[in-house]
Amino acid sequence: MSSSLTADSQGAWYTETGAENDVILSSRIRLARNLANFPFPSRLRGNDGTRIQFIVTDVFNHLENADDFQAICVKDLDDLGRRILDERGILNEAAAAAGKAGDQAVILRKDGKLACTVNILDHLHLSAFSSGLDFERTVQAGRTIDSLLQKQIQFAASYDYGFLTSSVMDAGSGMRLSIRVHLPSLSMLGRIRGAIQALSSSNVAFRASYGAGSGGAVSGNGGSGTSLGSYYDIYTVDSQTGSEYDQIASIVAAGKKITELERLAREECGKTMESEVRNCLYRAIALARSSLFIPLREGIDIISGIKWGIDMKMASGIDDAELFALLFRIQEGHLEYVLKNGSFTFEADVEGNKQRKEERLRAIIFQEAFSTIE
Repeated sequence: MSSSLTADSQGAWYTETGAENDVILSSRIRLARNLANFPFPSRLRGNDGTRIQFIVTDVFNHLENADDFQAICVKDLDDLGRRILDERGILNEAAAAAGKAGDQAVILRKDGKLACTVNILDHLHLSAFSSGLDFERTVQAGRTIDSLLQKQIQFAASYDYGFLTSSVMDAGSGMRLSIRVHLPSLSMLGRIRGAIQALSSSNVAFRASYGAGSGGAVSGNGGSGTSLGSYYDIYTVDSQTGSEYDQIASIVAAGKKITELERLAREECGKTMESEVRNCLYRAIALARSSLFIPLREGIDIISGIKWGIDMKMASGIDDAELFALLFRIQEGHLEYVLKNGSFTFEADVEGNKQRKEERLRAIIFQEAFSTIE
């Protein structure tokens, strides 16, 4: 098992095409597990954390495909490494900071589809990712590793409460499910609240993926109370309601329902406000192609505006998978990694300014990515 960490996105799961990609960008499962006879991470004593870390990594080291995984102790990660893992939804920086870094580890499959954190909130958080709406493969990937771990590790569980976890909300199956969605048409029509209410009885909830939007959004569809770029995460509320099958069925049903609502809203926008949609698309393209500097928030909104226009059949030249991958490629940690490991020549008044170099590189990435849009 390798102990290196890179931000290379070549072959990453988020570069693949998935089902319902026009609305649903990705699917994720997270399994929380704790070893029997050890206290939760916040209560570890002596060398308990080191022992847990060794037990878990040793099992991964003896998997048939052990060479596909890389492991690293969190204390050996610099700030950039932590930020990259946080941007990819693998390592919660705030949660990691609350624990003892020397006891914590991250185990990551090379394509990023599987990840495991050790001694952060729980002894293990096993995550699996896939593009689009695809819980069949995502759940199967998570369960396969979970079953292999259970053959070697005794997890804390009870007949009455299921798997025991540091959060009561995670007890039971220990499973949390989520999808990331793009809802610009519902946002433009002011129907996000209605969509949330329509799904409120399904054990799922909404949150903004990248923070709140603003009335001055580049794409033109931002507004008070909406998510930046109209990107949202829909996730299961707890791990106790119903069986694992019920929990999977609830998130799949929510994904299909929100996809139907967004597509209907998209048709309505095309009929009643085509000029508004074209304006959003053209503004986003113009900024992407002409700007020398693009801040992160503006970049997320640009991608949203262009994706909306592509999905509305008003433009072509880039697919949903490429647009989703851009959301990772333009993040600050990824850009800092590229700058540190590449050879770039910037304008003299930009060279000495770290933030400006990142914003300049983001603009260059956009100009290359959107050069084929028609």
